[in-house]
Amino acid sequence: MCCLSIRTVCVYAERVGKQDLNDMSDKDTQPLTGKDLARKPRGFPDQREARVHAQAELVEKVTAVYRQWGFEALETGAFEYADALGKFLPDDDRPNAGVFAIQDDDEQWMSLRYDLTAPLARFIAESGQAVGRPFRRYAAGPVWRNEKPGPGRFREFWQCDADTVGAPGFHADAEMIAMGAEAMRAVGMQTGEFVIRVNTRRLLNGVLDGVGAASSETRLAILRALDKLDRLGSGGVADLLGKGRLDESGDFTRGAGLGDAEVKAVLAFAEAGAKTRAETLANLSKAAGNSEEGKAGLAELEAIAVALEALGAPEGDVVIDPSVVRGLEYYTGPVYEAELLREVTGEDGKSYRIGSIGGGGRYDDLVARFTGETVPATGFSVGISRLAAALAIMGETSRLDGPVVVLNLDKENPTVALQVATELRLAGLRAEAYMGASGMRPQMKYADRRGAPAVVMVGSDELAKGTVTIKDLEMGALKAKAIESNVEYREARPGQVEVPRAEMVQAVRRIVEAQG
Repeated sequence: MCCLSIRTVCVYAERVGKQDLNDMSDKDTQPLTGKDLARKPRGFPDQREARVHAQAELVEKVTAVYRQWGFEALETGAFEYADALGKFLPDDDRPNAGVFAIQDDDEQWMSLRYDLTAPLARFIAESGQAVGRPFRRYAAGPVWRNEKPGPGRFREFWQCDADTVGAPGFHADAEMIAMGAEAMRAVGMQTGEFVIRVNTRRLLNGVLDGVGAASSETRLAILRALDKLDRLGSGGVADLLGKGRLDESGDFTRGAGLGDAEVKAVLAFAEAGAKTRAETLANLSKAAGNSEEGKAGLAELEAIAVALEALGAPEGDVVIDPSVVRGLEYYTGPVYEAELLREVTGEDGKSYRIGSIGGGGRYDDLVARFTGETVPATGFSVGISRLAAALAIMGETSRLDGPVVVLNLDKENPTVALQVATELRLAGLRAEAYMGASGMRPQMKYADRRGAPAVVMVGSDELAKGTVTIKDLEMGALKAKAIESNVEYREARPGQVEVPRAEMVQAVRRIVEAQG
Protein backbone atom coordinates (compact mmCIF):
# COMPACT_ATOMS: atom_id res chain seq x y z
CA MET A 1 0.00 0.00 0.00
CA CYS A 2 1.39 3.37 -0.96
CA CYS A 3 -0.11 6.53 0.35
CA LEU A 4 1.35 9.86 -0.74
CA SER A 5 0.09 12.87 1.23
CA ILE A 6 0.75 16.55 0.63
CA ARG A 7 1.14 17.07 4.38
CA THR A 8 2.53 13.76 5.50
CA VAL A 9 5.14 11.38 4.18
CA CYS A 10 3.73 7.89 4.52
CA VAL A 11 6.07 4.91 4.50
CA TYR A 12 5.60 2.30 1.87
CA ALA A 13 5.34 -0.94 3.80
CA GLU A 14 3.20 -3.39 1.83
CA ARG A 15 3.47 -4.91 -1.63
CA VAL A 16 7.27 -4.96 -1.59
CA GLY A 17 7.80 -8.68 -1.70
CA LYS A 18 9.57 -10.22 1.30
CA GLN A 19 11.21 -7.00 2.47
CA ASP A 20 9.78 -5.62 5.70
CA LEU A 21 10.49 -2.34 7.42
CA ASN A 22 11.78 -4.13 10.49
CA ASP A 23 14.34 -5.98 8.38
CA MET A 24 15.88 -2.95 6.65
CA SER A 25 19.60 -2.48 7.06
CA ASP A 26 21.22 0.69 8.36
CA LYS A 27 22.16 1.51 4.76
CA ASP A 28 18.48 1.34 3.77
CA THR A 29 17.47 3.79 6.49
CA GLN A 30 20.28 6.30 6.03
CA PRO A 31 19.79 9.38 3.81
CA LEU A 32 20.98 8.71 0.29
CA THR A 33 23.62 10.86 -1.37
CA GLY A 34 25.42 11.06 -4.70
CA LYS A 35 24.96 8.17 -7.11
CA ASP A 36 22.69 6.34 -4.65
CA LEU A 37 20.03 8.96 -5.33
CA ALA A 38 19.85 7.94 -9.00
CA ARG A 39 17.27 5.20 -8.61
CA LYS A 40 13.73 4.85 -9.85
CA PRO A 41 10.72 3.33 -8.12
CA ARG A 42 9.96 -0.28 -9.04
CA GLY A 43 7.22 -0.72 -11.57
CA PHE A 44 7.74 2.64 -13.30
CA PRO A 45 9.73 1.78 -16.45
CA ASP A 46 11.90 4.22 -18.36
CA GLN A 47 10.95 4.11 -22.02
CA ARG A 48 13.49 4.86 -24.72
CA GLU A 49 12.72 5.92 -28.26
CA ALA A 50 12.01 2.52 -29.79
CA ARG A 51 9.44 1.59 -27.12
CA VAL A 52 7.91 5.09 -27.11
CA HIS A 53 7.40 4.96 -30.86
CA ALA A 54 6.13 1.36 -30.72
CA GLN A 55 3.47 2.35 -28.18
CA ALA A 56 2.50 5.44 -30.17
CA GLU A 57 2.16 3.33 -33.33
CA LEU A 58 -0.05 0.81 -31.52
CA VAL A 59 -2.29 3.57 -30.14
CA GLU A 60 -2.64 5.02 -33.63
CA LYS A 61 -3.58 1.65 -35.16
CA VAL A 62 -6.05 0.67 -32.43
CA THR A 63 -7.77 4.06 -32.21
CA ALA A 64 -8.07 4.10 -36.01
CA VAL A 65 -10.18 0.93 -35.71
CA TYR A 66 -12.27 2.49 -32.94
CA ARG A 67 -12.90 5.60 -35.03
CA GLN A 68 -13.78 3.45 -38.04
CA TRP A 69 -16.49 1.82 -35.93
CA GLY A 70 -17.93 5.21 -35.01
CA PHE A 71 -16.42 5.95 -31.57
CA GLU A 72 -15.38 9.46 -30.49
CA ALA A 73 -12.44 10.57 -28.36
CA LEU A 74 -12.76 11.52 -24.70
CA GLU A 75 -9.88 12.40 -22.39
CA THR A 76 -10.21 12.49 -18.61
CA GLY A 77 -7.71 13.70 -16.03
CA ALA A 78 -5.08 11.55 -14.36
CA PHE A 79 -6.65 12.01 -10.91
CA GLU A 80 -10.11 11.02 -9.72
CA TYR A 81 -11.55 11.26 -6.23
CA ALA A 82 -10.78 7.97 -4.52
CA ASP A 83 -14.36 7.35 -3.50
CA ALA A 84 -15.23 7.23 -7.20
CA LEU A 85 -12.90 4.25 -7.58
CA GLY A 86 -12.76 2.51 -4.22
CA LYS A 87 -15.55 -0.02 -4.53
CA PHE A 88 -14.08 -1.42 -7.69
CA LEU A 89 -10.48 -1.88 -6.67
CA PRO A 90 -9.16 -5.45 -6.64
CA ASP A 91 -8.68 -5.68 -2.88
CA ASP A 92 -11.26 -3.68 -0.91
CA ASP A 93 -12.79 -0.23 -0.64
CA ARG A 94 -10.08 1.52 1.34
CA PRO A 95 -9.28 4.86 -0.34
CA ASN A 96 -5.57 4.14 -0.67
CA ALA A 97 -5.59 0.40 -1.39
CA GLY A 98 -4.34 -0.58 -4.82
CA VAL A 99 -3.91 3.04 -5.96
CA PHE A 100 -1.56 5.96 -5.48
CA ALA A 101 -3.49 8.51 -3.45
CA ILE A 102 -2.99 12.01 -2.08
CA GLN A 103 -5.16 14.43 -0.18
CA ASP A 104 -6.10 17.76 -1.71
CA ASP A 105 -6.45 21.08 0.14
CA ASP A 106 -9.92 20.05 1.32
CA GLU A 107 -8.50 16.82 2.75
CA GLN A 108 -10.36 14.78 0.16
CA TRP A 109 -8.59 11.69 -1.14
CA MET A 110 -7.64 11.78 -4.80
CA SER A 111 -6.14 8.81 -6.63
CA LEU A 112 -4.28 8.39 -9.86
CA ARG A 113 -6.77 6.64 -12.12
CA TYR A 114 -6.72 2.88 -11.85
CA ASP A 115 -8.22 2.36 -15.31
CA LEU A 116 -10.02 4.39 -17.98
CA THR A 117 -13.49 2.98 -17.26
CA ALA A 118 -14.27 4.36 -13.81
CA PRO A 119 -13.46 7.94 -14.98
CA LEU A 120 -15.89 7.41 -17.88
CA ALA A 121 -18.64 6.40 -15.46
CA ARG A 122 -17.96 9.53 -13.41
CA PHE A 123 -18.09 11.66 -16.58
CA ILE A 124 -21.43 10.15 -17.62
CA ALA A 125 -22.91 10.67 -14.16
CA GLU A 126 -21.62 14.23 -13.93
CA SER A 127 -22.72 15.19 -17.46
CA GLY A 128 -26.28 13.90 -17.05
CA GLN A 129 -28.51 14.49 -20.07
CA ALA A 130 -25.91 16.72 -21.75
CA VAL A 131 -24.37 13.58 -23.22
CA GLY A 132 -26.63 11.72 -25.59
CA ARG A 133 -27.05 7.97 -25.33
CA PRO A 134 -25.77 5.69 -26.54
CA PHE A 135 -22.44 7.43 -25.97
CA ARG A 136 -19.59 5.77 -27.85
CA ARG A 137 -16.14 6.86 -26.71
CA TYR A 138 -12.54 5.80 -27.00
CA ALA A 139 -9.57 6.87 -24.87
CA ALA A 140 -5.87 6.14 -24.63
CA GLY A 141 -3.46 7.01 -21.86
CA PRO A 142 -1.52 5.88 -18.79
CA VAL A 143 -3.07 4.28 -15.70
CA TRP A 144 -1.49 3.55 -12.32
CA ARG A 145 -1.90 0.59 -9.97
CA ASN A 146 -0.16 0.19 -6.64
CA GLU A 147 0.41 -3.53 -6.99
CA LYS A 148 3.43 -5.74 -6.54
CA PRO A 149 5.57 -5.25 -9.67
CA GLY A 150 7.23 -8.11 -11.48
CA PRO A 151 8.28 -9.31 -14.95
CA GLY A 152 5.85 -7.73 -17.41
CA ARG A 153 3.82 -6.26 -14.54
CA PHE A 154 4.15 -2.52 -14.00
CA ARG A 155 2.62 0.11 -11.78
CA GLU A 156 2.34 2.56 -14.66
CA PHE A 157 1.21 1.44 -18.10
CA TRP A 158 -0.87 2.50 -21.10
CA GLN A 159 -4.34 1.33 -22.07
CA CYS A 160 -6.54 2.02 -25.10
CA ASP A 161 -10.27 1.64 -24.44
CA ALA A 162 -13.56 1.82 -26.31
CA ASP A 163 -16.93 1.87 -24.55
CA THR A 164 -20.62 2.13 -25.41
CA VAL A 165 -22.79 3.61 -22.66
CA GLY A 166 -26.58 3.37 -22.91
CA ALA A 167 -26.89 0.27 -25.17
CA PRO A 168 -28.58 -2.66 -23.37
CA GLY A 169 -28.62 -5.23 -26.18
CA PHE A 170 -26.10 -8.05 -26.45
CA HIS A 171 -25.37 -6.93 -29.99
CA ALA A 172 -23.39 -4.11 -28.31
CA ASP A 173 -21.23 -6.70 -26.52
CA ALA A 174 -20.75 -8.64 -29.75
CA GLU A 175 -19.70 -5.42 -31.48
CA MET A 176 -17.03 -4.83 -28.83
CA ILE A 177 -15.73 -8.37 -29.24
CA ALA A 178 -15.64 -8.24 -33.06
CA MET A 179 -14.03 -4.78 -32.98
CA GLY A 180 -11.42 -6.08 -30.53
CA ALA A 181 -10.58 -8.87 -32.97
CA GLU A 182 -10.22 -6.30 -35.77
CA ALA A 183 -7.90 -4.24 -33.54
CA MET A 184 -5.72 -7.32 -33.01
CA ARG A 185 -5.44 -7.75 -36.77
CA ALA A 186 -4.70 -4.04 -37.20
CA VAL A 187 -1.59 -4.40 -35.02
CA GLY A 188 -0.35 -7.33 -37.11
CA MET A 189 -1.82 -10.47 -35.56
CA GLN A 190 -2.84 -13.26 -37.93
CA THR A 191 -5.25 -16.18 -37.62
CA GLY A 192 -4.03 -18.55 -34.94
CA GLU A 193 -1.80 -15.93 -33.27
CA PHE A 194 -4.50 -14.51 -31.00
CA VAL A 195 -7.93 -15.31 -29.62
CA ILE A 196 -10.68 -13.43 -27.82
CA ARG A 197 -12.33 -15.60 -25.18
CA VAL A 198 -15.92 -14.82 -24.16
CA ASN A 199 -17.96 -15.72 -21.08
CA THR A 200 -20.71 -14.10 -19.01
CA ARG A 201 -20.91 -13.30 -15.33
CA ARG A 202 -24.57 -14.38 -15.20
CA LEU A 203 -23.61 -17.91 -16.18
CA LEU A 204 -20.90 -17.79 -13.54
CA ASN A 205 -23.41 -16.53 -11.01
CA GLY A 206 -25.55 -19.56 -11.72
CA VAL A 207 -22.60 -21.84 -10.98
CA LEU A 208 -21.77 -19.89 -7.81
CA ASP A 209 -25.35 -20.29 -6.62
CA GLY A 210 -25.11 -24.01 -7.34
CA VAL A 211 -22.06 -24.47 -5.05
CA GLY A 212 -23.61 -22.46 -2.23
CA ALA A 213 -21.34 -19.41 -2.48
CA ALA A 214 -23.61 -16.99 -0.67
CA SER A 215 -21.31 -14.24 0.59
CA SER A 216 -19.88 -11.61 -1.74
CA GLU A 217 -16.41 -12.31 -0.33
CA THR A 218 -16.58 -16.00 -1.25
CA ARG A 219 -18.01 -15.32 -4.69
CA LEU A 220 -15.28 -12.77 -5.46
CA ALA A 221 -12.59 -15.20 -4.24
CA ILE A 222 -13.93 -17.87 -6.63
CA LEU A 223 -13.96 -15.46 -9.55
CA ARG A 224 -10.41 -14.34 -8.84
CA ALA A 225 -9.29 -17.97 -8.63
CA LEU A 226 -10.86 -18.80 -12.01
CA ASP A 227 -9.19 -15.73 -13.50
CA LYS A 228 -5.84 -17.44 -12.88
CA LEU A 229 -6.67 -20.74 -14.61
CA ASP A 230 -4.45 -20.09 -17.63
CA ARG A 231 -1.51 -19.16 -15.40
CA LEU A 232 -1.82 -21.63 -12.51
CA GLY A 233 -3.59 -24.55 -14.16
CA SER A 234 -6.30 -26.72 -12.61
CA GLY A 235 -4.20 -27.66 -9.58
CA GLY A 236 -3.36 -24.10 -8.60
CA VAL A 237 -6.94 -22.93 -9.09
CA ALA A 238 -8.23 -25.89 -7.08
CA ASP A 239 -6.02 -24.75 -4.18
CA LEU A 240 -7.40 -21.20 -4.45
CA LEU A 241 -10.95 -22.51 -4.56
CA GLY A 242 -10.26 -24.58 -1.45
CA LYS A 243 -8.06 -23.74 1.53
CA GLY A 244 -5.53 -21.54 -0.28
CA ARG A 245 -2.22 -21.58 -2.12
CA LEU A 246 1.43 -21.03 -1.22
CA ASP A 247 3.29 -19.53 -4.20
CA GLU A 248 6.96 -19.89 -5.13
CA SER A 249 7.93 -16.72 -3.24
CA GLY A 250 6.49 -18.07 -0.02
CA ASP A 251 3.43 -15.82 0.00
CA PHE A 252 0.18 -17.50 1.01
CA THR A 253 -3.12 -16.58 -0.64
CA ARG A 254 -6.23 -17.53 1.32
CA GLY A 255 -8.69 -19.65 -0.66
CA ALA A 256 -12.45 -19.44 -1.17
CA GLY A 257 -13.06 -22.28 1.32
CA LEU A 258 -15.07 -24.59 -0.96
CA GLY A 259 -15.32 -28.30 -0.28
CA ASP A 260 -13.89 -30.95 -2.63
CA ALA A 261 -17.22 -31.59 -4.39
CA GLU A 262 -17.83 -27.88 -4.96
CA VAL A 263 -14.27 -27.40 -6.26
CA LYS A 264 -14.82 -30.20 -8.80
CA ALA A 265 -18.14 -28.69 -9.91
CA VAL A 266 -16.61 -25.26 -10.50
CA LEU A 267 -13.64 -26.71 -12.39
CA ALA A 268 -15.92 -28.91 -14.53
CA PHE A 269 -17.83 -25.82 -15.61
CA ALA A 270 -14.63 -23.82 -16.27
CA GLU A 271 -13.24 -26.58 -18.49
CA ALA A 272 -16.37 -27.07 -20.65
CA GLY A 273 -14.88 -25.28 -23.68
CA ALA A 274 -14.87 -26.99 -27.10
CA LYS A 275 -13.54 -26.31 -30.62
CA THR A 276 -16.54 -24.31 -31.88
CA ARG A 277 -18.86 -21.77 -30.27
CA ALA A 278 -21.85 -24.03 -30.92
CA GLU A 279 -20.20 -27.05 -29.27
CA THR A 280 -19.21 -25.03 -26.21
CA LEU A 281 -22.74 -23.70 -25.83
CA ALA A 282 -24.05 -27.26 -25.99
CA ASN A 283 -21.62 -28.36 -23.26
CA LEU A 284 -22.50 -25.37 -21.08
CA SER A 285 -26.20 -26.15 -21.28
CA LYS A 286 -25.35 -29.38 -19.41
CA ALA A 287 -22.72 -28.06 -16.99
CA ALA A 288 -24.35 -24.80 -15.92
CA GLY A 289 -27.14 -26.28 -13.85
CA ASN A 290 -30.82 -25.34 -13.79
CA SER A 291 -30.77 -22.00 -11.99
CA GLU A 292 -32.63 -19.12 -13.62
CA GLU A 293 -29.46 -17.02 -13.52
CA GLY A 294 -27.51 -19.75 -15.30
CA LYS A 295 -30.18 -20.09 -17.99
CA ALA A 296 -30.18 -16.32 -18.52
CA GLY A 297 -26.40 -16.35 -18.87
CA LEU A 298 -26.55 -19.13 -21.44
CA ALA A 299 -29.13 -17.12 -23.41
CA GLU A 300 -26.73 -14.14 -23.36
CA LEU A 301 -23.94 -16.18 -24.89
CA GLU A 302 -26.25 -17.64 -27.50
CA ALA A 303 -27.36 -14.13 -28.52
CA ILE A 304 -23.74 -12.95 -28.71
CA ALA A 305 -22.82 -15.97 -30.85
CA VAL A 306 -25.56 -15.10 -33.34
CA ALA A 307 -24.43 -11.45 -33.49
CA LEU A 308 -20.79 -12.50 -33.96
CA GLU A 309 -21.83 -14.47 -37.03
CA ALA A 310 -23.58 -11.37 -38.39
CA LEU A 311 -20.44 -9.28 -37.72
CA GLY A 312 -18.27 -11.79 -39.56
CA ALA A 313 -16.10 -12.71 -36.57
CA PRO A 314 -14.28 -15.97 -37.43
CA GLU A 315 -14.41 -18.96 -35.08
CA GLY A 316 -10.64 -18.85 -34.76
CA ASP A 317 -10.67 -15.21 -33.62
CA VAL A 318 -13.45 -15.48 -31.02
CA VAL A 319 -14.30 -18.47 -28.84
CA ILE A 320 -16.67 -19.03 -25.93
CA ASP A 321 -14.60 -20.03 -22.92
CA PRO A 322 -16.28 -20.58 -19.52
CA SER A 323 -12.94 -20.22 -17.71
CA VAL A 324 -12.71 -16.50 -18.48
CA VAL A 325 -13.27 -14.23 -15.52
CA ARG A 326 -12.26 -10.59 -15.62
CA GLY A 327 -10.79 -9.66 -12.24
CA LEU A 328 -12.54 -6.33 -11.60
CA GLU A 329 -15.68 -6.44 -9.55
CA TYR A 330 -17.85 -4.16 -11.67
CA TYR A 331 -18.55 -6.57 -14.56
CA THR A 332 -22.19 -7.60 -14.57
CA GLY A 333 -22.68 -9.59 -17.77
CA PRO A 334 -20.55 -10.78 -20.70
CA VAL A 335 -16.79 -10.67 -20.16
CA TYR A 336 -14.06 -11.15 -22.73
CA GLU A 337 -10.29 -11.44 -22.81
CA ALA A 338 -7.82 -11.04 -25.69
CA GLU A 339 -4.86 -13.40 -25.57
CA LEU A 340 -1.76 -13.83 -27.72
CA LEU A 341 -1.18 -17.48 -28.57
CA ARG A 342 2.26 -17.36 -30.13
CA GLU A 343 4.99 -18.88 -27.98
CA VAL A 344 8.39 -17.24 -27.54
CA THR A 345 11.67 -18.58 -26.25
CA GLY A 346 13.03 -16.99 -23.08
CA GLU A 347 16.65 -16.53 -22.03
CA ASP A 348 16.46 -19.82 -20.16
CA GLY A 349 15.63 -21.65 -23.40
CA LYS A 350 12.07 -22.44 -22.32
CA SER A 351 8.97 -21.58 -24.34
CA TYR A 352 6.48 -19.09 -22.96
CA ARG A 353 3.11 -17.79 -24.07
CA ILE A 354 2.61 -14.03 -23.80
CA GLY A 355 -0.98 -14.40 -22.60
CA SER A 356 -3.55 -11.67 -21.96
CA ILE A 357 -3.12 -8.30 -23.67
CA GLY A 358 -6.65 -6.92 -23.38
CA GLY A 359 -10.28 -7.55 -22.64
CA GLY A 360 -13.45 -6.03 -21.25
CA GLY A 361 -17.08 -6.71 -20.54
CA ARG A 362 -20.46 -5.33 -19.52
CA TYR A 363 -20.66 -3.10 -16.43
CA ASP A 364 -24.28 -1.94 -16.06
CA ASP A 365 -23.91 -0.97 -12.39
CA LEU A 366 -20.92 1.37 -12.62
CA VAL A 367 -22.77 4.63 -13.29
CA ALA A 368 -25.33 3.69 -10.63
CA ARG A 369 -22.62 4.19 -8.03
CA PHE A 370 -23.00 7.92 -8.59
CA THR A 371 -26.63 8.38 -9.64
CA GLY A 372 -28.53 5.32 -8.45
CA GLU A 373 -29.58 4.83 -12.08
CA THR A 374 -28.67 1.57 -13.80
CA VAL A 375 -27.09 2.52 -17.10
CA PRO A 376 -26.13 -0.27 -19.53
CA ALA A 377 -22.50 -0.10 -20.63
CA THR A 378 -19.93 -2.33 -22.27
CA GLY A 379 -16.30 -1.83 -23.23
CA PHE A 380 -13.07 -3.28 -24.56
CA SER A 381 -9.52 -2.37 -23.51
CA VAL A 382 -6.17 -3.09 -25.15
CA GLY A 383 -3.15 -3.16 -22.84
CA ILE A 384 -0.86 -1.05 -25.03
CA SER A 385 2.26 -1.33 -22.85
CA ARG A 386 1.91 -5.09 -22.51
CA LEU A 387 1.20 -5.48 -26.22
CA ALA A 388 4.25 -3.37 -27.13
CA ALA A 389 6.43 -5.52 -24.86
CA ALA A 390 4.97 -8.69 -26.38
CA LEU A 391 5.57 -7.53 -29.96
CA ALA A 392 9.14 -6.58 -29.07
CA ILE A 393 9.74 -10.06 -27.64
CA MET A 394 8.27 -11.63 -30.77
CA GLY A 395 10.42 -9.43 -33.00
CA GLU A 396 7.38 -7.76 -34.55
CA THR A 397 8.19 -4.18 -33.55
CA SER A 398 8.77 -1.91 -36.54
CA ARG A 399 12.40 -0.98 -37.10
CA LEU A 400 13.16 2.56 -36.04
CA ASP A 401 16.16 4.04 -37.80
CA GLY A 402 18.11 6.85 -36.25
CA PRO A 403 18.86 10.18 -37.90
CA VAL A 404 21.45 10.83 -40.55
CA VAL A 405 24.48 12.17 -38.67
CA VAL A 406 26.51 15.00 -40.18
CA LEU A 407 30.04 14.71 -38.82
CA ASN A 408 31.67 17.83 -37.42
CA LEU A 409 35.11 17.89 -39.10
CA ASP A 410 35.92 21.50 -38.20
CA LYS A 411 36.27 21.72 -34.43
CA GLU A 412 36.72 25.49 -34.53
CA ASN A 413 33.81 26.25 -36.84
CA PRO A 414 30.92 23.74 -36.86
CA THR A 415 28.67 25.94 -39.00
CA VAL A 416 29.14 23.81 -42.12
CA ALA A 417 27.85 20.71 -40.31
CA LEU A 418 24.89 22.73 -39.00
CA GLN A 419 24.08 23.99 -42.51
CA VAL A 420 24.22 20.48 -44.02
CA ALA A 421 21.96 19.05 -41.30
CA THR A 422 19.49 21.90 -41.83
CA GLU A 423 19.45 21.26 -45.57
CA LEU A 424 18.65 17.58 -45.01
CA ARG A 425 15.86 18.37 -42.55
CA LEU A 426 14.30 20.92 -44.93
CA ALA A 427 14.17 18.12 -47.49
CA GLY A 428 12.15 15.99 -45.07
CA LEU A 429 14.99 13.77 -43.86
CA ARG A 430 15.70 13.13 -40.21
CA ALA A 431 19.17 14.54 -39.52
CA GLU A 432 21.42 15.98 -36.83
CA ALA A 433 24.85 17.60 -36.72
CA TYR A 434 27.30 16.04 -34.28
CA MET A 435 27.75 18.25 -31.26
CA GLY A 436 31.20 18.15 -29.74
CA ALA A 437 34.88 18.23 -30.55
CA SER A 438 35.61 14.49 -30.73
CA GLY A 439 37.66 12.92 -33.46
CA MET A 440 36.42 10.96 -36.45
CA ARG A 441 36.35 7.57 -34.74
CA PRO A 442 34.21 8.64 -31.72
CA GLN A 443 31.83 10.42 -34.08
CA MET A 444 31.41 7.26 -36.18
CA LYS A 445 30.79 5.24 -33.02
CA TYR A 446 28.17 7.78 -32.01
CA ALA A 447 26.42 7.39 -35.38
CA ASP A 448 26.40 3.60 -34.92
CA ARG A 449 24.86 3.89 -31.45
CA ARG A 450 22.17 6.20 -32.84
CA GLY A 451 21.28 3.68 -35.53
CA ALA A 452 22.09 6.20 -38.25
CA PRO A 453 21.50 4.92 -41.80
CA ALA A 454 24.31 7.14 -43.08
CA VAL A 455 26.81 9.82 -42.15
CA VAL A 456 27.70 12.90 -44.17
CA MET A 457 31.22 14.33 -44.10
CA VAL A 458 32.25 17.78 -45.36
CA GLY A 459 35.93 18.40 -44.74
CA SER A 460 38.30 20.96 -46.25
CA ASP A 461 38.82 18.81 -49.36
CA GLU A 462 35.08 18.50 -49.95
CA LEU A 463 34.53 22.21 -49.38
CA ALA A 464 37.19 23.06 -51.96
CA LYS A 465 35.61 20.75 -54.56
CA GLY A 466 31.97 21.56 -53.72
CA THR A 467 31.24 17.94 -52.76
CA VAL A 468 30.23 15.85 -49.73
CA THR A 469 31.24 12.35 -48.69
CA ILE A 470 28.40 10.03 -47.74
CA LYS A 471 28.86 6.71 -46.00
CA ASP A 472 26.07 4.11 -46.07
CA LEU A 473 26.59 2.50 -42.66
CA GLU A 474 24.53 -0.60 -43.37
CA MET A 475 26.13 -1.30 -46.75
CA GLY A 476 29.53 -0.43 -45.33
CA ALA A 477 29.13 -2.97 -42.55
CA LEU A 478 28.12 -5.70 -45.02
CA LYS A 479 31.04 -5.04 -47.36
CA ALA A 480 33.51 -4.77 -44.46
CA LYS A 481 32.83 -8.40 -43.50
CA ALA A 482 34.55 -9.55 -46.70
CA ILE A 483 37.68 -7.41 -46.12
CA GLU A 484 40.49 -9.17 -44.26
CA SER A 485 43.04 -6.42 -43.50
CA ASN A 486 42.90 -2.89 -42.12
CA VAL A 487 44.95 -1.63 -45.07
CA GLU A 488 42.51 -3.12 -47.53
CA TYR A 489 39.62 -1.65 -45.53
CA ARG A 490 41.07 1.87 -45.62
CA GLU A 491 41.71 1.62 -49.34
CA ALA A 492 38.29 0.23 -50.17
CA ARG A 493 36.28 2.59 -47.97
CA PRO A 494 33.24 0.28 -48.12
CA GLY A 495 29.82 1.93 -48.53
CA GLN A 496 31.42 5.35 -49.05
CA VAL A 497 30.79 7.69 -51.98
CA GLU A 498 31.62 11.30 -52.85
CA VAL A 499 28.91 13.32 -54.65
CA PRO A 500 28.41 16.97 -55.63
CA ARG A 501 26.80 19.06 -52.89
CA ALA A 502 23.79 19.68 -55.14
CA GLU A 503 23.15 15.91 -55.31
CA MET A 504 23.56 15.29 -51.57
CA VAL A 505 19.87 15.19 -50.65
CA GLN A 506 18.97 12.73 -53.43
CA ALA A 507 21.91 10.46 -52.56
CA VAL A 508 21.07 10.40 -48.84
CA ARG A 509 17.38 9.83 -49.57
CA ARG A 510 18.21 6.77 -51.71
CA ILE A 511 20.20 5.28 -48.84
CA VAL A 512 17.48 5.95 -46.26
CA GLU A 513 14.73 4.56 -48.48
CA ALA A 514 16.77 1.46 -49.36
CA GLN A 515 17.21 0.66 -45.66
CA GLY A 516 13.57 1.33 -44.83
